[in-house]
Amino acid sequence: MVKVKVCGTTNLEDALFCEKQGANALGFIFYPQSKRYIKPEDAKTIIRKLSPFTTKVGVFVNHTREEIRQIAEITGIQVIQLHGDEEESFFQDSPLPLIKAYRIKEAADFKAWNFPEHLTPLFDTYSSAAYGGTGVSFRYEDIPADLCKRSIIAGGVSLENIERVIALNPMGIDLVSSLEITPGKKNFTKTELFFNKLYSIQEKQ
Repeated sequence: MVKVKVCGTTNLEDALFCEKQGANALGFIFYPQSKRYIKPEDAKTIIRKLSPFTTKVGVFVNHTREEIRQIAEITGIQVIQLHGDEEESFFQDSPLPLIKAYRIKEAADFKAWNFPEHLTPLFDTYSSAAYGGTGVSFRYEDIPADLCKRSIIAGGVSLENIERVIALNPMGIDLVSSLEITPGKKNFTKTELFFNKLYSIQEKQ
């Protein structure tokens, strides 16, 4: 079954609700320019109250290696997600598993990178205005099938297109804006509806 990461976690109430609905992972954004930014100390407080079976992911945008190490130590995150302009070789000596975001404009973009085995690719929609969280989709079908099986699909994943996304057999999906009332605050009704539909689709497979 596809794994689900819900990103943009900013408060304990949302975190516990998403966990209860079945989120496999929660993302905490440590990029100060993001509308969903959370201070490391606040993330630490939330993380300590989550189930040990929920994966805690720290999202970083063009941070230095030392900044990432310090935040990881403070918060207790278990996975590092690089969502900026980092090279694929960046942080190969990472103390934690790595997710690397690739921002997609067109199908040809998939020929521009190597997708090394030391990281898990995450495919998001390119935007000149923001590093993710735009709610805009790209042509998911452009992801090479073999690559998709070890990747995470982001970028506009929602209740409306989840069946199309699941049909591509990705390793995981990543959602933010489609489950929110406002940036950083989850809509519980939308979140519950999404997970119910996801489970319904997967039961039929």
